Amino acid sequence: MAWLAGLLCLTGAMAQQANVHGAQLEGRLASARDDAKVAEAMLKTGRKVAAICANCHGDSGNSTKPDVPNLAGQNVAYLLEQFRQFADGRRRNEFMQGMIKAMSIDETVGAAMFFATQTVTPRSMPHSDQVAHGRDIYQKTCFRCHGDNGMGNEKIARIAGQQPQYLVLSLKRYRNGGGVRTDPLMVANTKLLTDTQIDVLAAYVSTLR
Repeated sequence: MAWLAGLLCLTGAMAQQANVHGAQLEGRLASARDDAKVAEAMLKTGRKVAAICANCHGDSGNSTKPDVPNLAGQNVAYLLEQFRQFADGRRRNEFMQGMIKAMSIDETVGAAMFFATQTVTPRSMPHSDQVAHGRDIYQKTCFRCHGDNGMGNEKIARIAGQQPQYLVLSLKRYRNGGGVRTDPLMVANTKLLTDTQIDVLAAYVSTLR
């Protein structure tokens, strides 16, 4: 039983470390919100980090890769929480995990602040019948959490204007239980969606601004 006790101790230590890291991130974000000079310095740091992130997420957080999400306009607190989840393994992506772990507290908060201040670049409009069908599904299934216009909040992702292919990929992962991301509420709301319904839902959400 010694191995079990050791494992429990390790798990507890990791959880404590994650909590400390989260508190540090939230503390620096609060400082930036309270002090304009701190916010300015943080945004300057975040802009430098974003130049590296541009390789995948595009300039100003507008991705040029269809399976990589836009970060522009995302809620800052939500972004910070996702950074935390990559760092502690709750979201699985080896490259992102390494990137986040290598970033300082100010770099992490600054990057989230920078991307949150950027504007999503409008994309071409899908066929009107796709939009109409997708709107129906959205209004029945998604608006209660993500809002009428897909803007989300500090705990729920902004999905308005998101890359449609990335949305399709994420929705199928939730529906199929791939393990890359887990969320009981998302699983419950996607498990009955067909591939066609997911396609038109993503097409509609990508038009929201």
